[in-house]
Amino acid sequence: MRRAVLCALVTIALTPACMAETAVKPLIAKPSPNYRCISVKEYRDKMMAGWIGQIAGVSWGGPTEFSSRGVIMPVDRMSAWTGDMINNAFDQDDLYVEMTFLRSLEQYGLGVSIKQAGLDFANSKYDLWHANKFGRNNLRKGIAPPDSGHPKFNGHADDIDYQIEADFSGLVAPGLPNTAIAMGEKFGRLMNYGDGLYGGQFVGGMYAAAFFENDPVKIVEAGLTCIPVGSQYAEAIRDVLRWYKANPDDWEKTWNLINEKYQKNPNYRKASCKNDKMDQFNIDAKINGAFIVMGLLYGKGDLDQTIIISCRCGQDSDCNPSSAGGVLFTTVGYSNLPARFKTNLKEQKKFSYTSYNFTTLLDVCEKIARQAVVEAGGMVVKDPHGEDFFVIPELAPKTSKLEQCWKPGPITNSVYSPEEMKTIQVGEARK
Repeated sequence: MRRAVLCALVTIALTPACMAETAVKPLIAKPSPNYRCISVKEYRDKMMAGWIGQIAGVSWGGPTEFSSRGVIMPVDRMSAWTGDMINNAFDQDDLYVEMTFLRSLEQYGLGVSIKQAGLDFANSKYDLWHANKFGRNNLRKGIAPPDSGHPKFNGHADDIDYQIEADFSGLVAPGLPNTAIAMGEKFGRLMNYGDGLYGGQFVGGMYAAAFFENDPVKIVEAGLTCIPVGSQYAEAIRDVLRWYKANPDDWEKTWNLINEKYQKNPNYRKASCKNDKMDQFNIDAKINGAFIVMGLLYGKGDLDQTIIISCRCGQDSDCNPSSAGGVLFTTVGYSNLPARFKTNLKEQKKFSYTSYNFTTLLDVCEKIARQAVVEAGGMVVKDPHGEDFFVIPELAPKTSKLEQCWKPGPITNSVYSPEEMKTIQVGEARK
C-alpha cells in the first residue's frame, strides 16, 4: 500500500520538494505518462536472488555441460540438489566474465566507452573460448569494438558467449529494457554480432522485466520485445512460445520441434561454431536461448523444475539453466527462496579473477542501478519513513538494428591507438 501511494503521488505531481533536484529535471523536461515503483530494499532482494539463481543453475548443471548433444538428457544424469553445491560456482566463467563488465561500469560509470570496455576485456587473464576468445584476441591485436565482434574478424559471432554473460545487464536495470539493450551494444559487441548479440539483449530484457512481472510467459514476451523482430533469434523464441501454447504439458514434444529446426536445419546454424569432432555439438545462441525459455515456460514457476528442464534440454547445459534460474529467482526474491539455495553460500569468498565476493557484488549492482534509474529519466526518492524507492518510467524498448552474421553490415574500421595498445598487458592467467 505504501508503495502504491508513493507512486501515485509521484505520478500526479513531480514536485521538487519530495525528490532530489537532479533527478527531477529530466522528468520536468520530458515527462513520461507512467511510472512504476520499487523500494531499493526490494530491488536488492530480487537482484540478490537473481545472482543466486545463476549460481544455482550453473552449479547444478556444471557436471553435465555438453554431455547431451542433440538428445534429451536422461533424468538420472542430474544429481539431486544439495545445499553445499551452491559454492561450486566461484570458478565458473558464466559468472566471472560478466563481472569484468560490472567492474568497467563500477570504475567509469554508465558512460564508459565501448573502447574502454574493450580494453578492460583485453586485459582479462582468464581462459576463454569461442566468440569470447576470438573477440579478445581481436582486441589484443588492436581491432577495437565493435569490429572485434564483427563476422569479418570473428567467425564465432553467433555463438552463445554474450548470452551467458548478459545477466548482469538486466540485474542492474530494473524495469529498464532500454538500459539492458544499451549494455548489449556496449559489451555484447566486444565479441558478438547479430543473433549472438540479440541473445544477450533478450536475456537482459527478461531480467529487467522480472522485477515487476511473475508470469514466465509475459517475461519471455518482454524479452522478445528487446530484439529485432526480423531476426532468426526472435523467430526461435516465437516458435518456442507457440509450441508451448500448443503443448503446455509436454516439454519433450516441444524439444523435438526445436531440435528438428534449430539443430538439424543448417539454415539456422549458418554463423556459429561448427565442431566436427563433437557429434551434434551446437553452441549457437538461438537453440541455447530456446532451451533457457524451455525451462522458464515448462518449469511453470517451480525453481527446481525450471533448472532441471533447461538442463535436460542439453547442449550448453550449465549456462542455460543458469540464465533460466536467474530470471525466475529474480521474480521470487532472496527473502522468499528456500534455505537449500542460500544458507551454505560462502558470501565472503571471492569469485575467480575478480575483486568481488557476494556482498561487494550486490553493492556494485545497486550502485549501478541507482545510476541507471536516474539516467533513464527516473528518480530515487525517500518516502516519509526515510526508505529509498526507485521511481521508474515505463518506456517502450528500442531495439538494435537488424543485422545477421551471414549478411553483415560494413565494419567501422575502429582500431586502438598506439597509446591505447600500451595499456593492454597480457600476462599469465591468475585467479
